[in-house]
Amino acid sequence: MPKAKVLVIDDESMIRWSVEQTLRAADYEVASAESAAEGTALFRELAPDVVFLDLRLPDGDGLTVLKSLKDEAGSEVAVIIMTAFGEIRTAVEATRLGAYDYLKKPFDFNELEVIVEKALETISLRREVGELRQERKKAYSWENIIGKSERMRQVLGLVEKVAQSDAATVLLRGENGTGKDLFARAIHYCSRRADGPFLDISCTAMPETLFESELFGYEKGAFTDAKATKRGLLELASGGTLFLDEVGDMPLVSQAKFLKFIESKQFKRLGGTVDHHVDIRIVAATNADLESAVREGRFREDLYYRLKVIPIVLPPLRERRDDIPALLHHYMAKYNAEFRKSFRKISAEALKLLVAYPWPGNVRELRNLLERILILERGDTILPEHLPPEITTPGALAGASVLPPGSDPASAAAVWPTSNTYRLPPAGISLEEVEKEFVRQSLEIAEGNQTRAAQLLGISRDALRYRMQKFGFSS
Repeated sequence: MPKAKVLVIDDESMIRWSVEQTLRAADYEVASAESAAEGTALFRELAPDVVFLDLRLPDGDGLTVLKSLKDEAGSEVAVIIMTAFGEIRTAVEATRLGAYDYLKKPFDFNELEVIVEKALETISLRREVGELRQERKKAYSWENIIGKSERMRQVLGLVEKVAQSDAATVLLRGENGTGKDLFARAIHYCSRRADGPFLDISCTAMPETLFESELFGYEKGAFTDAKATKRGLLELASGGTLFLDEVGDMPLVSQAKFLKFIESKQFKRLGGTVDHHVDIRIVAATNADLESAVREGRFREDLYYRLKVIPIVLPPLRERRDDIPALLHHYMAKYNAEFRKSFRKISAEALKLLVAYPWPGNVRELRNLLERILILERGDTILPEHLPPEITTPGALAGASVLPPGSDPASAAAVWPTSNTYRLPPAGISLEEVEKEFVRQSLEIAEGNQTRAAQLLGISRDALRYRMQKFGFSS
């Protein structure tokens, strides 16, 4: 492993010599300069990891040199200011300009090794964060969104335009599994906000009592458990994007406050009196019928129109069947690498069945199917016998299993409807057990989304919650 490089820029020869000797003894590669010009030249030649910089140099101001070094290397270098007692205010200003820290002269040379170690750890962390950010940019680039069909080309063209104009609020609409989260991240990572944070909040998963405190934050003492001030997601996402998933489930009492924020870009923490201004983009997503929610008084009309400045409708997989073969091969390659399998092909008969299937769970269902096949099966070709009954059996989707887990498969007559009716298994089954199993399956299909599960059952969300409590399902 190469030695870390340190550059010392100071016009006092004794300080330069002392710092050099101390750090060389700690196994660092050290160079020094006595002027701003010499230091800048050595900086460009050596590309050091850490720079010790005096504020007063014979041919230049230390703050000017600091700006120059940070402009060239950014977060790749840690600059430590060396300052006399009367220059503390200037040293503090230097930290605002990007200096890592400052040392007051005369300083304890035994501290040098510790401060260099900490500076190198910080640089390493910054590099890791930068690499992770670049990986995410690559992962969520347009090239990695699979879709060559006409519908998807139209959507991708619109989303790319939206990313370039990064202020307007976006409303993504589509069924579960259509990739709303993927597109929200693509909008963020392909915009000028890509180096800022991307934070998300599920309006469904968040209890009403916690929603506002999570979104807006709170001041110490705002409520019983507020032991300390906490910044909310709006503050934490400043400079980036906040993604509101299932925005149709936002608590009605919170909608007016959130609308005010969208219009002013200002908010107060709970229990606070100070207005906080943030620069963020809002991307919202829903699979719900917001128009009906507005008519029924469950969603504010003014908020609805503020969110849908740029509405984007993501098509279900059944409406872009041309993309199915490419998606299948993409996930086959992904899980081949993950599970060390060697599937290379999909038989013509299996592909025909897969393309014809309506995919009610969309891309998420397709991805999960490929994962299951590659875990359980062997060979190099996906065959019809590897596919589940709902894909291979015509009309199988018309019904759903009402058998509790572990029931005798011989009672399969109860699984599928015959002539639009369900047949009772010979051993019998209680209506309460049927109801409980349907609730369980709806929650499983909807991946815990209570609004979607209620829609699948044709009941209200409150009615679903009552049954969840009745049957002991966690909310």
